[in-house]
Amino acid sequence: MKDRTGFDTARLAADIALARGQGRVDLLVKNARLVNVLSGEIHPADVAVAGGRVIGFGDYQSEEVLDAAGRFLCPGLIDGHIHIESSLLSPPEFARAVAPHGTAAVVCDPHEIANVRGLDGVEYMLEASRLLPVSVFFMASSCVPATHMETSGAEISASDIAGLFKRHPDRVLGLAEVMNFPGVLAGRPEVLAKIAAAGPRPVDGHAPLLSGRDLCAYVLAGPGSEHEASGPDEAREKLRAGMQLMIREGSTEHNLADLVPVVNEFNSCRVSLVSDDRSAGDLMRLGHMDHSLRLAMAHGVPPMRAVQMASVNTARYFGLRGRGAVAPGYRADFLLLDDLEEFSISEVFLAGRNVRDLDFPAGRRRGLKNTMNVSGLCPESFGLAPGRGRIRVIGFTPGQVITESLVLEPRLVDGRPEADPSRDLAKLAVIERHQGSGKVGLGFVHGLGLVQGALASTVAHDSHNLIVAGVKDKDMLAAARECVRMGGGLAAAAGGRVLASLALPIAGLMSDRPLSEVARGFDAVLGAARDLCPGLESPFAALSFLALPVIPFLKLTDQGLVDVAAFDFTDLWVD
Repeated sequence: MKDRTGFDTARLAADIALARGQGRVDLLVKNARLVNVLSGEIHPADVAVAGGRVIGFGDYQSEEVLDAAGRFLCPGLIDGHIHIESSLLSPPEFARAVAPHGTAAVVCDPHEIANVRGLDGVEYMLEASRLLPVSVFFMASSCVPATHMETSGAEISASDIAGLFKRHPDRVLGLAEVMNFPGVLAGRPEVLAKIAAAGPRPVDGHAPLLSGRDLCAYVLAGPGSEHEASGPDEAREKLRAGMQLMIREGSTEHNLADLVPVVNEFNSCRVSLVSDDRSAGDLMRLGHMDHSLRLAMAHGVPPMRAVQMASVNTARYFGLRGRGAVAPGYRADFLLLDDLEEFSISEVFLAGRNVRDLDFPAGRRRGLKNTMNVSGLCPESFGLAPGRGRIRVIGFTPGQVITESLVLEPRLVDGRPEADPSRDLAKLAVIERHQGSGKVGLGFVHGLGLVQGALASTVAHDSHNLIVAGVKDKDMLAAARECVRMGGGLAAAAGGRVLASLALPIAGLMSDRPLSEVARGFDAVLGAARDLCPGLESPFAALSFLALPVIPFLKLTDQGLVDVAAFDFTDLWVD
């Protein structure tokens, strides 16, 4: 029976009796070497499980006995910051992909779909992930839209955020990354109201390169974590300011090698490993949090410390009681490893059940309609006005989301600036796709290595307008039209025809197909993109961040070029 607070006293009494050896547990894992992230030691243990929870250590009568035969028993892994949409998978297929890699829980920010479909998109993510074996927790998206300098498909207010906390108190844990740090520093009421709506809940930060007094002011306002640190000095300063350092290793953002030297025995409890964005292909090839653990240990992080950074540290930051460790009363999420430093997983158990025996029920799409509302797309959409002088160019650096603001001489054709593949200069377009306004922002990017053709994608952080990069306008048009035809997705084109594409009909961000099918389709379009961009490992991931106007230094939205440092628009032409 449950008391007035909803506490199940009968179950607790039964579990107490089981813990004392009175009755039979469901599962006893014998002869394990427990990676105990609570005591910081590896010790022999027999682990008893009943009702999805760890009951105790020792010799228990059990319905089933599993001999670990000296294998390491490690707690299930937790990703403290991820956007599921960026995997291109629906929540059930994402869970199916990461569970065999030891992921027991993720804390996601659904602001990708929120920027397209608002609260309807967030509720879809909550419903689609509700019954999954991998626990999916959420942070309420704080920046929808991310800035005033782009057109998004929706807005989420402080009252909307308060409503999410009220409707989903056990799954919406706090406020997601506050990307509008200029708004925080300026004391904008609508930004501060969202932080206030979080109350005592955790508030995630997002303040790349912020330092000194501005960083102090930002942390004072409430944000308590940072996943955007790109160098050791920045990471150290943010740890000193009291932030939880989230070391990111994603499909595009590779920060782990640069940041792990900052971690030591005294500050590691304030450090978490996160992925932020991980594509379906990378999930299949590399894994998820297990990949980050292997990298961390390869860069000198002791195994115990690395496991803590991917489990209990993250659980504590988010207040997830009974998660992130293997101990009495904790949810029975654990892995059996053949080798700890190689992090070779032999079996995964979620809530006490082997992942091989689990179902991943597909959630309903809740009527998410076609979100491609594009009008007036034609060859002239990609033409720039004539001009004189030099132009501002987005400088892309592989492995980073921070871009440079370059000033280069353009290649002029009849006075109009055009792409110049001989100098790795591609044309860039961001086409508004939510309101049918016909707005197109135009600019140039250096560093993609695009030698011919064009790439187009409706995955373009954070407003997810249609972004296109190319060396010829006719190829840009072909790739863009293919994305519209599919209801959103990725496309590569050359010679005026589409070479390969992947449909993403769920808000133009996610596929409704199984993991293996999405991975095959993604590999095909990625292969075509790599042929057009020789030497670039993840062309679509790189493309997706060129429209994000909260990451320095120069970006492009449907409304024009953005100088992120000034947090304002800037001209293409330099006087």
